[in-house]
Amino acid sequence: MEEQQKKELAKKLIERLKKEYPDAGCTLDYDDAWKLLVSVRLAAQCTDARVNVVVEKLYEKFPDVDALAAAKAEEIEEIVRPCGLGRTKARDISACMKILKDQYNGKVPDHFEELLKLPGVGRKSANLIMGDVFGKPAIVTDTHCIRLVNRMGLVDGIKEPGKVEKALWKLIPPEEGSDFCHRLVYHGRDVCTARTKPYCERCCVSDLCVKADI
Repeated sequence: MEEQQKKELAKKLIERLKKEYPDAGCTLDYDDAWKLLVSVRLAAQCTDARVNVVVEKLYEKFPDVDALAAAKAEEIEEIVRPCGLGRTKARDISACMKILKDQYNGKVPDHFEELLKLPGVGRKSANLIMGDVFGKPAIVTDTHCIRLVNRMGLVDGIKEPGKVEKALWKLIPPEEGSDFCHRLVYHGRDVCTARTKPYCERCCVSDLCVKADI
């Protein structure tokens, strides 16, 4: 499919999904930028629902950046262990909060490259924060996004997150990227599923979808 055709397909997919999931947003609970930073790190190989439960206990004990920065990694690990990879995640969260405290006055930086310098923050996490917290253009290539854009025909058999992100930047209007990716998560969980056969019969974009066997 030519790039211009993919742009037209992207436009139609965006409009359909916008009607189907008008209120789609981040499914991680947070009321401050640093909390989203913590939750995104915990969400690796863990469900958002479980993260939302675990962070409540974490914030009861460590209610702000200073408290988490002062905490021992072992104390953090004890609480976040149910999210898996507890030691690694606790170490990253501890180091990240120390950097926020010491270098950014307890605030999360609003520049993409600065976010990438933080421990445990990759392109997916940085894009999520840029889009959701700061309202800037973002493409969040999580597993749902990668699976769905391949099935729909926006990318051709590309599985590497960075390459999918690069391809989508050429097709998705910047102001639509963040919301489009959130809607792909909703659609991927409910309809275009990974562990079962996709429910194409109740898919709002089935007539547009390439339906590649992916």
